[in-house]
Order: sequence, then structure tokens, then C-alpha cells
Amino acid sequence: MGAYYDEIEIEDMVWDAEKRVFHYPCPCGDRFEISRKQLADYEDIATCPSCSLIIRVIYDPLDYEDYEEEEEEEDGEEESSETSSGDEFEDAMEKLTVSDNATTENH
Repeated sequence: MGAYYDEIEIEDMVWDAEKRVFHYPCPCGDRFEISRKQLADYEDIATCPSCSLIIRVIYDPLDYEDYEEEEEEEDGEEESSETSSGDEFEDAMEKLTVSDNATTENH
């Protein structure tokens, strides 16, 4: 594929920890994005979700070899924290029924 808008070095991109992607401004106003997993899979094309432009990311694939395993481990940690907050929600719902008993005691 030779129709890149530009070629950008990974050092010129910014890491977004919330979305877990590297990003770079796109002329359309959005931003080009590429994940560490894509880099680990030797993908070097960052896409813009709002338009058809793409950029080629210049990087050393060996720097991102180990990120695939790390991301999976981090994802597992996030899921467990989500599960525990879900458990807290269920506990809160159980306690909510207890508050009904408290209102009947007042009458």
C-alpha cells in the first residue's frame, strides 16, 4: 500500500492510556490511532476513525514484541476489578432491600 498521508515516527505519537492507543493528529480534526498489540503484530498502519486517511508508523517491532502478553495480563486485571465492582453493586442491591425494613420500623 503506497497511499499513506504521511510517515510518522512512533516517538512523535502520544500514548493514550485510557484508550490504550498511540495517537497523532489528523488533518480532519480527529486523530490517527494504533495500539501496542497492532505494533507487536508488525502492523505499521495507523488509521483515522473519522476519515479515510492513513499513516505509516515508523518503529522498531522488537520494542513491542512483549506488549501482547502484557496487554492480556492487564486486561485480565481490569476484568477482575470490574467483577469486584459488580459484586459490590450486587451487595449494595441486597442492602437496599434492608433499607425497606428500616422504613417499616419507623411507622
